[in-house]
Amino acid sequence: MSNSMKEHWDEIYAALDVDELTWYEEVPEPSIRLLSECRINKDESVLDVGAGASTFVDHLINQGFSNIIATDISEIALNKLKERLGKEKASSVRWIVDDITQPIHIQNLRDTAVWHDRAVLHFLLEEKQQQMYLSTLKKVVKKGGYVIIAAFSLKGAKKCSGLTVKNYDQNMLAKFLGEDFSLLDYFDYTHHMPSGQPMPYIYALFQRDQ
Repeated sequence: MSNSMKEHWDEIYAALDVDELTWYEEVPEPSIRLLSECRINKDESVLDVGAGASTFVDHLINQGFSNIIATDISEIALNKLKERLGKEKASSVRWIVDDITQPIHIQNLRDTAVWHDRAVLHFLLEEKQQQMYLSTLKKVVKKGGYVIIAAFSLKGAKKCSGLTVKNYDQNMLAKFLGEDFSLLDYFDYTHHMPSGQPMPYIYALFQRDQ
């Protein structure tokens, strides 16, 4: 994704408070809903890809999950999340600054029970970026593990934060992941930005075949 992409996200997170970001959710209800369907043990690993400064990690900690990994291309974003959590809670999370399209550290993870991605995949426009994402996911997620992906729906915006996105529906996500993954659940969800403007998403839950 290159240094320019890292700089792009660093600038956005440096310029705005977390609750001013267009994708900010006080409670990540759709992600929580799909996570609850996974029925994993609290000590199994949950990887939040593109965690940014989102509140999903807060939810995981508060629910007693003890094997949480948060990764993002922007160290500034992760630092804001650490600051919000406070020292004690932040120390319970494994933090990884990495680029999912050129991963150094993420691809070494194994036996992940849940891969959670809210709004990373739709920024990957090039075939090689998408394939690196997919190959990394397949290395990381264990058999029987789950994949939660949220992306801008076909009715959603074509750009976000100045970048063009690729819009998806559940069938496109299923085709992208391939035959090793079964679609368990999906739904359309409209997130409302701080301005009140609607932002339509597709949320989907997959399980890797045994």
